[in-house]
Amino acid sequence: MATNTDVNNVNNVTYGKPKVGGSVFVAPTGTTLPTDATTVLDAAFKNAGYCSDDGIENEYKIDTENVKAWGGDVVLVADKGREDKFAFTLIETLKDEALKMVFGDSNVTGDLSSGIMVNISAYDLVPHAYVFELIAKGGILHRIVVPNATLSDLDKITYKDNDAVGFGITLTASADKNGKTHYEYYSKGA
Repeated sequence: MATNTDVNNVNNVTYGKPKVGGSVFVAPTGTTLPTDATTVLDAAFKNAGYCSDDGIENEYKIDTENVKAWGGDVVLVADKGREDKFAFTLIETLKDEALKMVFGDSNVTGDLSSGIMVNISAYDLVPHAYVFELIAKGGILHRIVVPNATLSDLDKITYKDNDAVGFGITLTASADKNGKTHYEYYSKGA
């Protein structure tokens, strides 16, 4: 008799919707990280706000080089490196956590009630820990944990009257103490 892994199964085809209550969370590196899809996040993780309907993109790029023998046969595929990047657009741009993610923690002060001040300047990019909370088909919880990632690209910011202002962010993950750039966890939930 065939098992689930022996045949195609439409129930294993899914999507990635944002979890209600937040889908992008950021904390200082070194914060206690979750090791499953259901554990409550450490209080140091702050919700960065709404993302655009483009969702979150993960680009795991493998850079290789073919080594050929005399005569042209490929005899080795050499691993030249890997990049693990996450891209998304934050559209809750009046939220202090979104502003800090883009302009740096020390460059954003205040809140909306007292006034926010953002100092735009060159600053040392500081890595942070990130957690992306998703819901897959059937209510399956999907959590992506990135222990150490740095803002590596920012799209141009457009201000116009018929669209949300957005911060198009790309994060590049660096390996943690275990040599891993990110972890993914799935669970049927509680």
